[in-house]
Amino acid sequence: MIHAEGYAATGIQSIVESVDVPKARSTITLASKEAFGAEVIDAYFDRRQDKLRALLCKRVMLRRCSGWEAYFDDRIEALRAAGFVRGCLLGNFSAEVADHSALVREHLVVHFAAWGDFFADCIAEAQQQGAISDRFPADLLGRFILNSWEGALLRMRAERSAAPLIEFKQIVFGKLLA
Repeated sequence: MIHAEGYAATGIQSIVESVDVPKARSTITLASKEAFGAEVIDAYFDRRQDKLRALLCKRVMLRRCSGWEAYFDDRIEALRAAGFVRGCLLGNFSAEVADHSALVREHLVVHFAAWGDFFADCIAEAQQQGAISDRFPADLLGRFILNSWEGALLRMRAERSAAPLIEFKQIVFGKLLA
């Protein structure tokens, strides 16, 4: 619901009703909407991280690059199927909530850093194997790729088009990681 409607537009009550949780129980288990939002961010990251690890955690760099590209291809197809309207929940929370909630911002910072570190680890291994250039430090390149993807997602939503995502892939896989 939060991913489809946005954080501000989604009430705790509507979430509770959609999963048939008695209201008395929900007020005990949910400290606040802000705390719930932070938990949503954590769960979303954990789910995405597992998918990313499944595609990337291979020991042969050629398979790793194709796995990484396959990950982005999979995301593009899912976004296309959804009509280019949802983007990344972490990015959505960043745009909608980070300015107003220190708790949410802290969770976003941790997860974006972990995501960037995961990319950097893959890049560093590829650089050590000589599969990609080391002209940029792995950590900088990992953060740049993550930042570029998140920016492409924002443009995708505004344009309702895969074009920014395709351009992202062309540069990342055609130039940066070539």
